[in-house]
Amino acid sequence: MSIWHDPLGRWEAMARPLRHTPRALAAGLLALLAGLMAYSIAASLPDDAASAETPAQAEELEEGEGDIALYRRISERVVAGENYYTAALAEQRASNYPTTPFVTVRQPTLAMAHRWIGADVLGYILFAGLPIAIILLVKRLEATTRLPERIGAALAMLLGGIGLTIPQAPLIHEVVAGLCLTLAVLAYAPGRWWPALLFAALALAVRELSAPFVLLWLAFALVQRRWKEALAVGGVLLLFAAGMYLHALGVEAARLPGDPASPGWNAFAGIMLPLSALAKLTAIPFVPAWLEPALLVLPLFGWLALGGRMGVFACLWFAGFLTAVALVARPENFYWVQLTMPLYLAGIALAPRAIGDLLHAIRAKTPHE
Repeated sequence: MSIWHDPLGRWEAMARPLRHTPRALAAGLLALLAGLMAYSIAASLPDDAASAETPAQAEELEEGEGDIALYRRISERVVAGENYYTAALAEQRASNYPTTPFVTVRQPTLAMAHRWIGADVLGYILFAGLPIAIILLVKRLEATTRLPERIGAALAMLLGGIGLTIPQAPLIHEVVAGLCLTLAVLAYAPGRWWPALLFAALALAVRELSAPFVLLWLAFALVQRRWKEALAVGGVLLLFAAGMYLHALGVEAARLPGDPASPGWNAFAGIMLPLSALAKLTAIPFVPAWLEPALLVLPLFGWLALGGRMGVFACLWFAGFLTAVALVARPENFYWVQLTMPLYLAGIALAPRAIGDLLHAIRAKTPHE
């Protein structure tokens, strides 16, 4: 079968795909890794970090805390029986939060879940979801990795999932959606993909920024000619679009003249925004702050080295989303990166494999075709 007929299938068939990369490409990937890590270290050195921890960083942290307080007030009003859109726009208006465009108002899913089952119950579900995800990860890695890699990946996911264990977790849309997307990756199987699609649909219902994940899934299904799967994924996207249309109508009905508008999302903050955000929102022990962003480049290459659908899908999702954050997010939107957690950090345990396989490809007497 030609690589052009099914490039994903050929990649999935390789146990160690980076070992089979052409020598020039392997050298380029290693140079890219070294360059990203060197840049991250240079941008995070103590002098720069000291300046970054002045008012700008403090303001970012206050923004994050302010968002949580806002969502708590909205949740309390919805639980008390108030209409979601009336409560949400009133609270955002009172706190000078934008209501235009409509996506500045979160979807009602999380607040309604608080009304139906309670925020505390949702918190217990999130707390339990982390060990479940770790067990699924270890199971998925069993056939393709060594025991030390699986142990390292499990520990890294535990550190990456620290946000699921805090009391505020049920109020943070990105934390909830991130767990759902993690479970969607881990629950996927070609012949039994519907549980993964259910988790992806839940993520879409909680946070619209999950849409690129599902679009990537649709692209995979189409490229591999999995027509039933593609139809189901496309159906979920159509339902999501209909839901967002209704959400827009709900926001518009509750909006008042003079409500604040968003300044937009074209900040071009650069790659240090997602890397610093990941460092801020994870719990990597015994590592100096200036080194954390550089280490958080490694999971991308670790996932690429894994091979199989899970490895390449995870790598493309993470790389695409973190690039989007670097290009369009404002500094106060740093929490968006939680959509990649807790799964992203598990890839750091596979980074030694990536480096070793790339070095093997470079040392090969003839480039692999």
